[in-house]
Amino acid sequence: MRHFLTTFIFALGLTGFAASGLAATQYPLTLANCGQQVTFQKAPAKLVSIGQGMTEILLSLGLADKIAGTAVWVGPVLPQYAEANGKIPRLADNDPSFESVVGKEPDLVAAEFEWHVGAQGSVGKRDQFSKLGINTYVAPTDCAAKVNTDGGDGVRKELFTMDLVYQEINELAQIFDVKDRGDALIADLKKREADAAASIAGAKAKDLPIVFWFSSKEVSGDAYIAGKNSAPAYILKTLGAKNVVTTEEEWPLVGWETITQANPAVIVIATMDRRRYAADDPKVKLAFLEKDPVTSQLDAVKNKHFVMMDAQSMNPTIRTIDGIEILAKGIKSFGLAR
Repeated sequence: MRHFLTTFIFALGLTGFAASGLAATQYPLTLANCGQQVTFQKAPAKLVSIGQGMTEILLSLGLADKIAGTAVWVGPVLPQYAEANGKIPRLADNDPSFESVVGKEPDLVAAEFEWHVGAQGSVGKRDQFSKLGINTYVAPTDCAAKVNTDGGDGVRKELFTMDLVYQEINELAQIFDVKDRGDALIADLKKREADAAASIAGAKAKDLPIVFWFSSKEVSGDAYIAGKNSAPAYILKTLGAKNVVTTEEEWPLVGWETITQANPAVIVIATMDRRRYAADDPKVKLAFLEKDPVTSQLDAVKNKHFVMMDAQSMNPTIRTIDGIEILAKGIKSFGLAR
């Protein structure tokens, strides 16, 4: 219901913005984007979006009619955009081919991650698209103070903050000349973020040790756990809780013996439709935690302090705000916050 009301109010607001004609983009527009200068002579008529988080921002800005194709999906689209998204061709659930992307004849390719469109892009390099007259835009969330490795999640040198998502929203809104929509979306997200933090302000969650488990290649093997500067780390800082991982890697592989030493009070478990790795299924994660002789002794497991969270809320996206709300609610439900 909250999302419905937000979307409804947002839609009403757009009517007024459109009539006002304020904050129009002045073309040509040049932006510094992940180490490159990108110039737009006009608003793109058609684009391909690579990455669920990128696509959901574009949908939130009311740009569904501009999207000629999407790829790289972890789970269902935000419910309020299911109908619009269902009309957009999905080029691939994972990495699309270069040919399938350019076959849509886009003016712009917008990517959530540099490993898809970047120096070692698995889909294509930026200059490959440029030679065909196709502009590229990569989410600043994946390159600001971050070193990306070939095919990996990279190393984040500074704590992620939602300011990077707000920058992305603002820049996309400028590119498509819908700045007022971007301003409205940012204002809504900032309010939700503040409300979630306030809901457990001054609570016993302070320094509560928490771990975020995304997945594992092998169920009983090392786990992909959120690093100290990741989006989940920002969620924890916002709520005053403590990350049990101290490495700068975005999603380092961590052994359960190491996690046991930290003895987290809460384990946040990623849920997703993807089945790339053995532990993608949240039911598999839960079964392992409760049956393994090591993990079953963790305080979080013995007390069943599990928070189920959509995987996209663990990525640096607009859903990071959902993650703050979900974890705040979980902490309160466990009696760990006043």
